[in-house]
Amino acid sequence: MLKPYSLLLLLGLAGGVGFNAAAVPELTTVGEGSYHYMFWQLYDARLASEDGKFENYQQSAPLLLELTYKRDITKQQFIDATVDEWQKLGHSSKAQQQQWAQQLQSLWQDVKKGDTLAALLQDDGSVKFYLNGAETGVLEDSTFGTAFFDIWLHPDTSAPKLRRQLIAIN
Repeated sequence: MLKPYSLLLLLGLAGGVGFNAAAVPELTTVGEGSYHYMFWQLYDARLASEDGKFENYQQSAPLLLELTYKRDITKQQFIDATVDEWQKLGHSSKAQQQQWAQQLQSLWQDVKKGDTLAALLQDDGSVKFYLNGAETGVLEDSTFGTAFFDIWLHPDTSAPKLRRQLIAIN
């Protein structure tokens, strides 16, 4: 008779359990920094590309943004903050923002202090998400990638100091 952990291992090898072997790709750091809101440090951020440089989304893809959280944040808080940033930037419609927010509901999870959420902007504009190194899903909309990465990388970001650190400009 198989022990429970042996059965799980066999099912995992056979593809019967949702183990995800996809891992965050190894890319070269462009820049890194920390995001603070008032007195609180919310997360450390790192931007990476194949050559360690950021030119623009098209030339730098694949482009990886990693956020390592310093506090617990619920999935809904993260989605609400993301929509708020899109509204501030004004580069997408309210309807588009709500559609993306709905899609993120199935891709994101609550994060705990120490968790790392990563977003990989791919050549086709889609974004692959990871939580602590395990893939959580892909948002296929080619316009989403630019809108999402603009939160941190657009010149009009609400965090210009972090932007400068991420894209390695003084």
